[in-house]
Amino acid sequence: MTETRKFRRPRLNMLLMLFLGLATTVAWLSVVYLPTPLVNRMMREDISREAESWRMRVLHALENGSLTFETGQLSPQDTAWLDEVTTLSDIYRFKLFTADGEVFWSSRPSDIGTVNNKPYFQSVVAMGEKYYKAEMKPMDEVDGHLHAAVDHHLPGDMLCVAEIYTPVMRDGRFIGAIEFYTDLTAMGHTFTARLRNIFLGLSSISLILLVMTSVVIRRSGRAQLRVIRQRAVKERELMEDQMRLARDVRLLGELNEWLQSSRSLGELFEMVGRFMSHILPDSEGSVYVYSNSRDVLMGSASWNGGHHCDHIRAEDCWGLRRGRTYTFGSAEVDFPCGHSETQDERPSFCFPVLAHGETVGLLHLKAKAGVTLEDFRASQKLAQMCAEQISLAIANVQMRDQLHDRSIRDPLTGLYNRRHLTETLRRQLDRASREDRPLSILSIDVDHFKRFNDTHGHDAGDMVLRAVGSVLEQLCDGDETACRMGGEEFMLLLPDLSLQAAALRAEALRSAVERITVRYGEKNLPRITVSIGLAVYPEDGTMPQQLMKAADDALYDAKGRGRNQVALAGEEDPAAAPNATLLAAHRDGASAPEDDAA
Repeated sequence: MTETRKFRRPRLNMLLMLFLGLATTVAWLSVVYLPTPLVNRMMREDISREAESWRMRVLHALENGSLTFETGQLSPQDTAWLDEVTTLSDIYRFKLFTADGEVFWSSRPSDIGTVNNKPYFQSVVAMGEKYYKAEMKPMDEVDGHLHAAVDHHLPGDMLCVAEIYTPVMRDGRFIGAIEFYTDLTAMGHTFTARLRNIFLGLSSISLILLVMTSVVIRRSGRAQLRVIRQRAVKERELMEDQMRLARDVRLLGELNEWLQSSRSLGELFEMVGRFMSHILPDSEGSVYVYSNSRDVLMGSASWNGGHHCDHIRAEDCWGLRRGRTYTFGSAEVDFPCGHSETQDERPSFCFPVLAHGETVGLLHLKAKAGVTLEDFRASQKLAQMCAEQISLAIANVQMRDQLHDRSIRDPLTGLYNRRHLTETLRRQLDRASREDRPLSILSIDVDHFKRFNDTHGHDAGDMVLRAVGSVLEQLCDGDETACRMGGEEFMLLLPDLSLQAAALRAEALRSAVERITVRYGEKNLPRITVSIGLAVYPEDGTMPQQLMKAADDALYDAKGRGRNQVALAGEEDPAAAPNATLLAAHRDGASAPEDDAA
């Protein structure tokens, strides 16, 4: 038996050394042959991510967003911003395409108006997929290439240039594309050097292991073998920890990038749910955000089997009540939070989500079944970092929403302003044209408004405007939009309403304003009335300015006829108009059929 063991050990030792030598050879060969395909793949993924990021930046910066690719029209501000892109990034040239492949803007003006008829544009890009290719080009074809002192390229050298198309989609439709060009030469050299250093390091490690194994084999001591096994276990655990840490850092960076690019809280919480299920796979989670009134927290998202209530109060959470992270299940005596639907003994965290010194929400995490308290608590630091990322993103979205709301709202009445009406009217006209739907617009003016200001003061005039704005807001339904155009002028946009229905709505509005009672000081202000002009699409205009002018002209007709009435665009004789009887019946409180019967 002893001789058999002595015979087997040298054979095993030789096999081990042969294996280590083969591994070292493979590692050295990898230094020469493997980096090129890996570098190409790494560069492609990196450029794809950068192109997607720039696509979102371009769409966000354009005044009309993705609609620009349908119209192919750019504002001067859009052109000025696009002209600066190549000077502020590694992109040296890029183009904007319509769905037909026509270039309507390019950093190289000579490309504007050309059409991309190549097969991949329709078979790949138009199908919503990115198209990427990298090829070597002469240096003189790269726009804006600078021969700086640190640039070791010589005139006539070939550069590795990446060309990538990113599709632009709207409501699931392909409406255009963005093509980016960037120089990959330096990036390729950097990635190649890094990969070679990694493979050199791996080969060096293999060589070191080979030498160490040779020494251990010579000594053939069980104690030394045991030390090697223990060391291998520790190194494996350390490597696993480092890989896990690198993965967590990568996911946190990606989470931050995606959260900062979200446009709404709904989109933000969808991203949070998807990322948290990967970052903390052993935890069920949910997130809550304070409502605008700050009396309750609204359940916004959950993941990994977690649940969230529709709303909770701050008193339901010990973390919010104590103003710091609360851990359930770690102390000898503790109490579960009221918002936890499953009242079991599994440990949990409650992280108050803070932004700019103010609590904006709550992140709740609970260990999955079978996860120990020690393993769950080991994830606390990572969970805290996630809560900080989420808090900043929530604060940024809320601040952006508030700024946007202020930019489209009239501060006195709270109604939308002229800018928002113009943009909404343009969209509604496009929709009405595509779907053959009616569209009506009311131009409204407060009668004798100057008398309120001159007789009772500007405060009384402001009260009158707020009262009229309140009536407009109450009468709006669905997609209907009420706006204050300035002074005592208002407009009401009524999609999907025909001339007859819009005339009845206008008369109802006039009657409702007439019934307003505004008390100022110790007495009531005089009766408030409005004159209304009505215009409809397409009879009175097909463009926003045409339709608004037709409604304004009708408004002037209503004022010329004595005010406190509704006038239709284009009617010469109000008494003979088809809707005159209907308006009169509505004004008198009777229905049109009853009047006809009488």
